Parts: sequence; structure tokens; C-alpha cells
Amino acid sequence: MARRRKLRGRRAAAERLGLLVEREGVKGGVPSDRKILGRVLGRFFRILARLVATFVIGSVALVLLYRFIDPPVTPLMLIRPLEGLGEGRIVGISKDWISIDEVDPALLRSVIAAEDARFLAHDGIDWEAVEEARIYNEKHRGEKVRGASTITMQCARNVFLWQGRNYLRKGLEAWFTYLIEFLWGKQRILEVYINVIEWGDGIYGVNRASLEYFGRPANELTDRQAALLAAVLPNPRRWSPAEPTDWIQRRTASIMKGARIVSIEEFDTTE
Repeated sequence: MARRRKLRGRRAAAERLGLLVEREGVKGGVPSDRKILGRVLGRFFRILARLVATFVIGSVALVLLYRFIDPPVTPLMLIRPLEGLGEGRIVGISKDWISIDEVDPALLRSVIAAEDARFLAHDGIDWEAVEEARIYNEKHRGEKVRGASTITMQCARNVFLWQGRNYLRKGLEAWFTYLIEFLWGKQRILEVYINVIEWGDGIYGVNRASLEYFGRPANELTDRQAALLAAVLPNPRRWSPAEPTDWIQRRTASIMKGARIVSIEEFDTTE
């Protein structure tokens, strides 16, 4: 009696999973527990494989599309207005795409000097900087964490992902980082980066930031104005290029020195 109940229970479970077969050497055509488990795992891995393949194909297609078409909007541009509503204020989206050859070269050099001095040398992730950050953070536990995010990594995060520090986002960031390095190249990465990054509440892109803070387009910036814009990038909602703090002033001076030794000759821009 108990055995029949057990078989009926196993049969019901197999039917729910769609695993019941006609005779497999087991009474009543009910597969063994091992076979049921094997089929469940097989189905799971087939679904997982399809999801992974869909993600890979979709992400490659999107990156290729953005190689030729400028991203119309980014996740952060959509998130910030929602955050503003939660805080009881309205945050818009103010952006103005500009080609890299229309940007003052001083701005390009300043951004590289400020955010990623080895931008033209690494392949997307600066492993030397990663190791330096690891050693520093181990020696200064409990203090502010030093990061090793490159311009390519920031571009990937801003265009395709969300802000955060969880391992899923970091893993996806690494995937998109190498993808855009391979499919875009340095010039396109820098062009997209300076057009999508946040430069204040609701302000995105270098041209909109130049007009907002200095009343002039991005191709008419002075060396100091370019360095000021680059100096606030670590936290553009906290600092303003138009009203620099003492720390931003010092950082600006340092960026101006670093920008003098940055070469962008490989880019198709007018010096």
C-alpha cells in the first residue's frame, strides 16, 4: 500500500515536470529519482544556455549599433529623475551630443589626465592600477577606498549598466569593457564617454556642461576651464566647475600639468 502511494507520488511529480515516459524499465513507466533529477538539471542548463546565448548576441549587437549610432539615453539618465521624485524635486535630462572633433583638445587631454592617465596604453582594464589600489586599500583599511576604474570601464557602466558595487554589475562591466575596447576603439570610447557622463544634476555631456558652467561651447574652452570640468568628474553633483572649492582648485592645477604630457595624436582631431 505504502509502495503504491510512493509510486503515485513519484508519477504525479514526473507529470508536473513533463518527465513521464512510456516504460523505462520501471514499473508504471515512472522514471527513477536519478533520472528525474538528470532531466530537471538538463532542462535547467538548456534554459540557462539559451539565456546566456541571447545575452551575448544581444549585447554584441547593441555595442555594434552604438559604434555607429549615438546612444540616445543611458540608464543613469532615467534613474536620476526617479531619484529626484523620491526626494521631492524635479531632475530633467539636459544633453547635447557633440562630435569628438568639435571638442577642444585641451578637454580631451584633461579628462585623460584626470581619470585615466594610461587610457591609451591599457586594453580596457588597467591591471597595474588594480594592483596598486589593492595594495593601498589593504594598507588603509577603514579609510576611503581607492578605485581603479578606467575611462573604458566608466563608459561601459554609464552606457549599458547601473551604478552600484555588487559582483553582478562588476562582472557585466568587465564584459562590456572588453567588448567596447574590441568593437569601438579608443577614439569612439572617449567620444561616447564625454557625451554621456554626468556633469551635474540633469547635465550630461561636455558641450552641455560647457554651456551651463562657462557660457561657451566645448570647442572654445580655455585650458583652465577644461581642467575644471575634468576636476569635478569624481562627484559632479557635489562640486561645480564654476564655483571650485580649494581642493578642486588644487586638483585643477595638477590636471593642467598632467594634460601637457598627454598625447592624442592618434585621434582624428584638430590640435
